[in-house]
Amino acid sequence: MFEAEAATPKESRLSIRATEPQKAILAEAARVRHTNVSQFVLQASLDAANAILVHQTEFRLPPEQWEAFCERLDAPPKVVPALQRLFSEPEPF
Repeated sequence: MFEAEAATPKESRLSIRATEPQKAILAEAARVRHTNVSQFVLQASLDAANAILVHQTEFRLPPEQWEAFCERLDAPPKVVPALQRLFSEPEPF
């Protein structure tokens, strides 16, 4: 999936603001995971980001909807005259 490369050097700093109680919770969670707060927050953020992004590339359908979806994908493309005209024009650049 989307993972940070472990061997690359850090290129930029990411700063966040947190209340003292929030910081204490993060510090305790980091301690439990045997890491520092920065690594804990970075990994937790990456895990959350990956969980969100996976929904951008994967979806599930019941079998009957999946079959209808595949039939539409396999059907010949629909001709849209306006798009044909647009893509037949020379590029402006």
